[in-house]
Amino acid sequence: MAEAAAGGSRFKANYAVERKIEPFYKGGKVQLDQTGQHLFCVCGTRVNILDVASGAVLRSLEQEDQEDITAFDLSPDDEVLVTASRALLLAQWAWREGSVIRLWKAIHTAPVATMAFDPTSTLLATGGCDGAVRVWDIMRHYGTHHFRGSPGVVHLVAFHPDPARLLLFSSAADATIRMWSLQERSCLAMLTAHYSAVTSLTFSADGHTMLSSGRDKICIVWDLQSCQATKTVPVFESVEAAVTLPEEPAPELGVKSTGLHFLTAGDQGMLRVWEAASGQCVYTQPQLPGPGRELTHCALARAAGLLLSVTADHNLLLYEACSLQLQKQFAGYSEEVLDVRFLGPEDSHVVVASNSPCLKVFELQTSACQILHGHTDIVLALDVFRKGWLFASCAKDQSIRIWRMNKAGKVACVAQGSGHTHGVGTICCSRLKETFLVTGSQDCTVKLWPLPEALLSKSTVPDGGPVLLQAQATQRCHEKDINSVAVAPNDKLLATGSQDRTAKLWALPQCQLLGVFLGHRRGLWCVQFSPMDQVLATASADGTVKLWALQDFSCLKTFEGHDASVLKVAFVSRGTQLLSSGSDGLLKLWTIKNNECVRTLDAHEDKVWGLHCSRLDDHALTGASDSCVILWKDVTEVEQAEEQAKREEQVVKQQELDNLLQEKRYLRALGLAISLDRPHTVLTVIQAIRRDPEACEKLEATVFQLRRDQKEALLRFCVTWNTNSRHCHEAQAVLGVLLRHEAPEELLAYEGVRASLEALLPYTERHFQRLSRTLQAATFLDFLWHNMKLPTLPVAPPVPPSTL
Repeated sequence: MAEAAAGGSRFKANYAVERKIEPFYKGGKVQLDQTGQHLFCVCGTRVNILDVASGAVLRSLEQEDQEDITAFDLSPDDEVLVTASRALLLAQWAWREGSVIRLWKAIHTAPVATMAFDPTSTLLATGGCDGAVRVWDIMRHYGTHHFRGSPGVVHLVAFHPDPARLLLFSSAADATIRMWSLQERSCLAMLTAHYSAVTSLTFSADGHTMLSSGRDKICIVWDLQSCQATKTVPVFESVEAAVTLPEEPAPELGVKSTGLHFLTAGDQGMLRVWEAASGQCVYTQPQLPGPGRELTHCALARAAGLLLSVTADHNLLLYEACSLQLQKQFAGYSEEVLDVRFLGPEDSHVVVASNSPCLKVFELQTSACQILHGHTDIVLALDVFRKGWLFASCAKDQSIRIWRMNKAGKVACVAQGSGHTHGVGTICCSRLKETFLVTGSQDCTVKLWPLPEALLSKSTVPDGGPVLLQAQATQRCHEKDINSVAVAPNDKLLATGSQDRTAKLWALPQCQLLGVFLGHRRGLWCVQFSPMDQVLATASADGTVKLWALQDFSCLKTFEGHDASVLKVAFVSRGTQLLSSGSDGLLKLWTIKNNECVRTLDAHEDKVWGLHCSRLDDHALTGASDSCVILWKDVTEVEQAEEQAKREEQVVKQQELDNLLQEKRYLRALGLAISLDRPHTVLTVIQAIRRDPEACEKLEATVFQLRRDQKEALLRFCVTWNTNSRHCHEAQAVLGVLLRHEAPEELLAYEGVRASLEALLPYTERHFQRLSRTLQAATFLDFLWHNMKLPTLPVAPPVPPSTL
């Protein structure tokens, strides 16, 4: 370690946030534009606009009131976006520029729950929690209709697709669909057939038929001319959305005739296609395992040929409409991020385990997301094998899984194993070769799982599904939950950290106990071997990180600085430094040699559970309970290079300044000194000018020729100099020039002039008082001197020589 530490330049000094993967959707409405290029979704106080191609958030729109958005809608021509906030304000946006065109009061007495544009994009209907339905003319900016009579919250409004018919449909808490006539300003009909909330209204191409879906597990086909239900289709699931499909054959979806077909999305988590005439399901999407698959929303962008569905755990799935082939996946919200890892030989991807049975794999360059299904309960921990293609996960469902990423970036499960009797909270892969992995569980045991040969020899998913893993060794290691396991770089040692406040060292593969590390006052969250030395690092809930010697199990060093539990620790800079993350949301960089905390990084707002460093040691990855994943870049060399360049520039400028003063080119010298933004250097120039035989004229001529921004800077410097009695003369000389040559109106227009004057006045008064006292004292001394002079004595006459 001493050799590595000797090279000071190898030490890291700082990390900067390079990239954030943040939540962009927390539930509620989602909408595609007609081209399928942009996706709009609600995230608290904002409506986020995503670029579908890249998955990046292009723009976040937030109303001035900064209240939660309760409803929004994009007009059919994709030009106008209107949002409604909890503050009962409606905002009309030029969404491409991100600016508000108009803001007005909703007039509803409770928040707007839903809104919809008419086919011409000129009328907007709003349904409120107050039971009212209002219609607005977006072009002329006024309210046109106010329909009362709906009990409870109006949660659904929809215009008839034929603008000439001027019909508006709404549904409220009583599960009745009301048909309103804008011409007659009255309710034409009340369609009652549902027994619970109506979740969607959609229309056939000719506009004669309407389809409604509900949470009562039925879809109803309505004849709009007779206002009667013509067909009730039991769909056997609570339906959140139904969309009518184009009336053309789609063999891949089982649509063989041109009659009315519709697609449903509901709590079974599958998209299904139904034939309206027969009430038969003609297509069922294959169901993926795990909870959180319930579908909460579904929308069709006909022009783009895309279908969008949203799952209960905030994943957005984009399908090709004619075949339901999955095109894109977006992870809208990750809740608590529990672990993160770099993937791929070049660390091109990251895998995120959040408070969900699904894993999310992001490609860093393009933001493309893959959602991996397999576990049936929350995934608690991750680890990646040395080459970066294989990685492992463990979960509350007491199982482990091994996943492989192919060269195209697609990930598939290749092996799975079970055997623990409680949730598996920690996992670690072998370090030298892809030979085994170790898991630790709440059942207080550790298991060693060898990787079968079949898994290593194939580069694709094994035929017949994932390979089954068998545990080679099981060892009861602690008296309480095992929170962390770590395999040594040589694959011969295993460290375990537990809630029982101890860490233990074991010999692999038989799991023989070698020793116990005692010293932490609370449970351990993380153990980590040094990549270079016979040292183990442990992070504990007592707020400390400790380093232990493997030979004698003694504590070498203790790092204190976190205000709460330290959750993760990692070695960086070839084992000479540590990165630690805590439940205080902070990341700390420590230099081991001198126990110094070099840097504290504050970008998370909650517990930082996940921490991983890249192969090249130039990036770090963190994931926290604030549902953010942050990619950090080591900026030490960049900052050192910038600092060096700055120093060199300062030396050059200082030399130039000295030359200018030598040549008595005061104006250039003063301008250069001001550009350096160093008050003392400017003071040196002013002193040099005042030493000139023609000081007064030179100072006036120089200051007079400065630009206004330079004069403003000079005035700020004067405030600093004036606080010191040694430099106040220069400050007063400059002030004198400014007051003589600048009009009061111009001086008052200077930036920060009032604050400068307030700071100048008290010190200036003090300086004048001191000068007055000095003048009085000097006058008194002069008076004393004159009065102390002896009178001139008469000169004695010379004595004649004769008298001598």
